[in-house]
Amino acid sequence: MIHWNADPILLQLGPLAIHWYGVLFAGGFLLGYQIMQWIYRREGHPTEQLDKLLTFIFIGTVLGARLAHVVFYEPAYYFNNPWEILKIWKGGLASHGGTLGVLLAILIFVRQHSDVRLLWLLDRLAIPTALTACFIRLGNFMNSEIVGLPTDGSWGVVFEKVDMLPRHPVQLYEAGCYLLTFILLLVLYRLNKMQREGLAFGLFMTLIFGSRFLLEFFKTPQAAYEVGYSISVGQWLSVPFILLGILMMLRAKTPRI
Repeated sequence: MIHWNADPILLQLGPLAIHWYGVLFAGGFLLGYQIMQWIYRREGHPTEQLDKLLTFIFIGTVLGARLAHVVFYEPAYYFNNPWEILKIWKGGLASHGGTLGVLLAILIFVRQHSDVRLLWLLDRLAIPTALTACFIRLGNFMNSEIVGLPTDGSWGVVFEKVDMLPRHPVQLYEAGCYLLTFILLLVLYRLNKMQREGLAFGLFMTLIFGSRFLLEFFKTPQAAYEVGYSISVGQWLSVPFILLGILMMLRAKTPRI
């Protein structure tokens, strides 16, 4: 049985505290940027526009994830304390909202760059996004947050900052699923199996949110009002993304040249 009591602060420089979550979050974005540079060079596309794309995606991720957390997970608290919405350093980011924010950011980017096809870009962005999602869940593990339900299994982890019960390390379950999704998408890309535009993006949505739906059964409730619900808020929010992924895979086709 593992006892986990990691300090969420990686480095303290006077009043400035550098958190593991922030480092992993930023590290996922920067590594994803390097992967997209490699993809652009591999396919003969100019990499100059990637700086703008990364900025759009980062802003979309943070705004979407924050607003979704406020609306779906702690609405009463934030509506009574609206200034707290701005304090994102205290935590509170919802992946479903982050996904919507990213999709909106990509739509805006594509409208400004007529030489970039939307599905082409979504298929390729799915690769580093899966890896970034893995990093974010590792950050949750370092913070001892989004913990699992109690378990009798020998793989249980005691999150001492929460209580002394052995629990499912559901953050690591999710991180593992997202890492496998990244590897699968990368292998498919290297084997040139992305000729049908929208297929990789659909596979990404289905696997990421499908695994999220299943693993929610092992999590403690994330919203106070969902206690006792058979289906969690996170599962309800995952369903549209799963359906979108299936639809994209069914409609995927090779573009005309």
